[in-house]
Amino acid sequence: MHLSISLNSGVPIYMQIVEQVEKQILTGQLKEGELLPSIRNLAHNLKISVITTKRAYDELEKKGLVNSVAGKGTFVSMSNQKSIRDIKYRKLEIQLQEVISESKALGLSREELTDLFMNLYGEGDK
Repeated sequence: MHLSISLNSGVPIYMQIVEQVEKQILTGQLKEGELLPSIRNLAHNLKISVITTKRAYDELEKKGLVNSVAGKGTFVSMSNQKSIRDIKYRKLEIQLQEVISESKALGLSREELTDLFMNLYGEGDK
């Protein structure tokens, strides 16, 4: 697992960790059942507080992306397919909201946008 932390980004360090680990899970770089670095090792490697690392892992666990097993470590969740789908669905929803806003700004009607979507999706003229 590779993480890059910026102290100047304006994004809290724990959120940078959450976002990067989440992305690696969503893209399949981190596989189900894969062991993540221990909280202490990750903190040491990134030169950050153990509390910050713990907060990031807790947030990932809340999202259902990882499971912590006492005495064994933190693993990519074996039952995270629903969590992954939910996260991807929310991201898609945000993207579509942006498309709708842009379409309205261009003056496209709902029908024009629907036609465009159907043509791009491969459902046009059916």
